[in-house]
Amino acid sequence: MKFNYKAIKPDQTITKGILEASNIGEAKEYLKNGGLLTISIEAENQNIPFADFFSKFTQGKFDTVLFTRQLSSMLASGLTLVQSLSILKEQSQTETMKEVVTSLLADVEEGKTFSESLAKFPRHFSAIYVSLIKSAEVSGLMDKILDRLANNLEKDAALKKTIFSALLYPAVIITLMVLVMAVVMIFVIPQLTALYSNLNISLPLTTQVVVAVSTFSINYWPIVLGGIILLIIAYNRWVATETGKLIRDEVVLKIPIFGEIIRLSILAEFTRTLGLMSGSGTLVVQSLVESADVAGNLVYKNAILDTSKKVEKGLSMGDVLSSYNIFPPILTQMVKIGEKTGKLDESLLKVSQYFENDVESKVKNLTTAMEPLIMIVLGIGVAFLILSIITPIYNLTSSIQ
Repeated sequence: MKFNYKAIKPDQTITKGILEASNIGEAKEYLKNGGLLTISIEAENQNIPFADFFSKFTQGKFDTVLFTRQLSSMLASGLTLVQSLSILKEQSQTETMKEVVTSLLADVEEGKTFSESLAKFPRHFSAIYVSLIKSAEVSGLMDKILDRLANNLEKDAALKKTIFSALLYPAVIITLMVLVMAVVMIFVIPQLTALYSNLNISLPLTTQVVVAVSTFSINYWPIVLGGIILLIIAYNRWVATETGKLIRDEVVLKIPIFGEIIRLSILAEFTRTLGLMSGSGTLVVQSLVESADVAGNLVYKNAILDTSKKVEKGLSMGDVLSSYNIFPPILTQMVKIGEKTGKLDESLLKVSQYFENDVESKVKNLTTAMEPLIMIVLGIGVAFLILSIITPIYNLTSSIQ
């Protein structure tokens, strides 16, 4: 298998090329043994039709993970921030990335702090990202914090990809099923309805239901469409309110199976981010306030913000978290252990890994369980349509005989 790589040589110059290895780990080890510090490495596109065509759609993308990983590697090799940004500017593969890096380099050369420069691009660098860089500027551990940031971003992306992959299959099947049923209702059923009417056939209940739905959909589709649009607008306005969003987030967490996966993914991201910020030297109260935003759920956000206020008054974070039933005992116990040992960041990262593994396990089980369930639902739907269409014809042929 071939890999494209970019690395830093011992003389601090950038080199790139292609090497063959059985996997990416072996490729990295080969570069390391050769005295090269890896900046990036990826499998070469081989025998992938239209690869160049599809790559055009990603030309405007800014890869924050890649940027962070490359910058961390360069700083760790002894390059200055200005030198690293200059190299990244020359090596940028997309116009968007080149524009961002050019702006960052110009600001840093003018004397602005790196965190101030990053704050100008909130689409690419979150408030937590900027805050961590600000802490790194004070502590002088820029390369290490960037490395942790890259790891955090990679884990976050991997977790979201796992959940997305699990939901993609049922979403595609359900969408196709709805489209097929819509085509049948709009084009097939009206033709059969005219036939049944001309033959004066007595229709069974299932056929009457299908004909009624088809007739309503054809004659009153503007009303149905308008109603759906109004419902969406009303829902969006309701969710925009504090009460509406809170109720929605509470309901989401109570959805069977899916609610548990969402809850675990929130806990994984929250603990990982809080652990990262604690390890960078950020104050616990500030870490809690900024980590609250990554929850993406108002129930958890309110609880975390309330925890920060109580911790600021001198209470133990573990004790405060244990007063909420939305935080499991393993989290509160690990936080208490971390507070006692002075290794809160390590405890949080360990429990974060536990939640991530739990999410992956539940998603895998969900995918396995949903496949036969979807097949059953599809079978029932198809059987209902076939019976509704065939039964009148069968009754007609039976009466003729």
